[in-house]
Amino acid sequence: MTFSRFGETSENELPDDIREIYEQNRNKIGFVPNVFRAYSRRPEHFRAFMLYHDVLMRAKGGLSRAEREAIVVAVSGENHCQYCVTAHGAALRVIGKDPALAEQIAINWRTADLEPRLRRILTFASRVNEPAFAAADEEIEGMRAAGFSDEEIWDIAAIAAFFGFSNRMAGLMDMRPNPEFYEMGRNVPAPKPG
Repeated sequence: MTFSRFGETSENELPDDIREIYEQNRNKIGFVPNVFRAYSRRPEHFRAFMLYHDVLMRAKGGLSRAEREAIVVAVSGENHCQYCVTAHGAALRVIGKDPALAEQIAINWRTADLEPRLRRILTFASRVNEPAFAAADEEIEGMRAAGFSDEEIWDIAAIAAFFGFSNRMAGLMDMRPNPEFYEMGRNVPAPKPG
């Protein structure tokens, strides 16, 4: 199966630090995500992409890991990015432990059964994802009034913007999701109604 129109660098030709990341992922999740393989063609891009990804997605702060993944899934869905919706949808199912909600967000976050805080986060992330986005003072003040810190507002915008970039690069590369992503996090029982 082709996962990127530009192919990949053979693992034995990769720099040591990138090979080590491959091994860490094999040990953690059982496979190497195709985004790693795609970016391996350009090691300097791989390092920069992964560093900023990890800063945004694993940082300590007011946003939970599930909220961060929900932003990625919602924005990537709006951008019709098959790779990111599939890969981060899997992460959201695993981290959020609510596969039904993760699917709702992937399909159309606006009709999903969201708590008010997450709805506010995704509404702002979607706004950041719009063409020619520039925040109005009133939008920022509205987020602050809703209880979000400046750091959280920054992180919501940075995640949405970064994955807008990532979605477009995935489109350039015709990046395909690993088959394993489709199964991840689906064996969690659905929440009981009421």
